[in-house]
Amino acid sequence: MNPSLFLIALYILFSFLCGSLPFSVWLSRSAGRDAREVGDRNPGATNAFKAGGWRVGILAFALDVAKGAFPVGLAWFVFGWRGWEIVPIALAPMFGHAFSPFLNFRGGKALAVSLGVWIGLTLWQMPLFILPPLILAFLLVDNSGWAVCAALLSLAAGLWLTAEPFFWGVYFPMAAFLLWKHRAELARPVTLRFALRK
Repeated sequence: MNPSLFLIALYILFSFLCGSLPFSVWLSRSAGRDAREVGDRNPGATNAFKAGGWRVGILAFALDVAKGAFPVGLAWFVFGWRGWEIVPIALAPMFGHAFSPFLNFRGGKALAVSLGVWIGLTLWQMPLFILPPLILAFLLVDNSGWAVCAALLSLAAGLWLTAEPFFWGVYFPMAAFLLWKHRAELARPVTLRFALRK
């Protein structure tokens, strides 16, 4: 049975609120220092790691992934919503993270949440295309923006092999938003990490 517009609207709000939960800030504060006080002052898992140590960073990353995966996976796999409604539902956690009402409608870059969204839609399939180039680029290049570009290109290749047309409706606005959030990094030249140690 197709969901009503009212139910879809409520679920989009639910998905947005799931994404808006600022776990990195809450966890780092519990460890004694706000994630927004270190690094690039982004309320994300990387700065939670810097502010609270590796345990806080790993937990913050896992929860950021989960808050994207849970509402989307529930809609896709449990409720079986496979029409146009999955597009705003899948995008809502990313926007919730980036414009969190818990942080005065400010937030992070939404990379971990976006990974969670693709887990919610495809379980392990699209993460297999996202994670290897993302990790490799992070290891080789001292610029997170270009690592995101590598992951997005690989994700596009993976989506080309699927038969789900609505996934492209999620991909293009998500890619545009992630590139915009990383625009400062993309404006800097690429520097190889091993070159820094010479």
